[in-house]
Amino acid sequence: MSAALTQTWYMTQRQLRVFARQPAYAIVTLIQPVIWLFLFGNLFKKVVELGGFGTTSYLDYLVPGVVVMSALGSNMWAGMGTLEEIQRGTLDRFLTTPVSRAALMNGNVVNNGLVTAFQSVVIVLLGLLGGADYPGGVGGVAVLVLATVLLGTVFGALSNALGMLVRERESIIGINTFLLLPLTFLSSAFMAPAQMPGWMRHIADFNPLDWAMVAGRSALSDHPDPGDILGRGGALLALAIAAVWLSIRTFRSYQRSV
Repeated sequence: MSAALTQTWYMTQRQLRVFARQPAYAIVTLIQPVIWLFLFGNLFKKVVELGGFGTTSYLDYLVPGVVVMSALGSNMWAGMGTLEEIQRGTLDRFLTTPVSRAALMNGNVVNNGLVTAFQSVVIVLLGLLGGADYPGGVGGVAVLVLATVLLGTVFGALSNALGMLVRERESIIGINTFLLLPLTFLSSAFMAPAQMPGWMRHIADFNPLDWAMVAGRSALSDHPDPGDILGRGGALLALAIAAVWLSIRTFRSYQRSV
């Protein structure tokens, strides 16, 4: 187990070095969240007057939604990196080494988790500069970041599995594009559940994005609800474990085919 963890960290470092050498990428990935925060935050700031948001500031409500959406948008493309490793032959060369197969699959998932945590903290700080208030303090922010990292792990691992199965860029792009907006808008990212149509509210209850948002918003509120935090957080953890397991299983099927 310790060897697998060490090898996973080594594979993660490979990915982190690439990220560190491309600082422009980090800036570009933050442009869209900034647009969501300050464009939508100002455009819909009076929507809180409808009630049900749990706050008088729409920006307070929006920040956790943008944090979670950013994690989704970043991690859904993890499979593209796996596909590039396959096409360049890098992955096949690693197969000739004793490195753990789980480490090969999980290196970019852990990397994306660390990058997601960094991006989440930056977005929270940008929201703070814009006037957002976080009554839950540092502990609430930590819960939001953890929930976001778990969500990123779910979609990063699933994207890896998808890359192993389809092995085509166009298929990954098509599937991700199809899922991104429905997952986002069938959640409480922009609108309080009380103001959503009943059928959308029920679908949101089964949406992992909404689980992360509910846990994060509750942790950041004046009166955190342990049931919301532990219930949604536990569901995200279970889903993340299942997604990582599935990712490793698909790698084994790829290994048999080469």
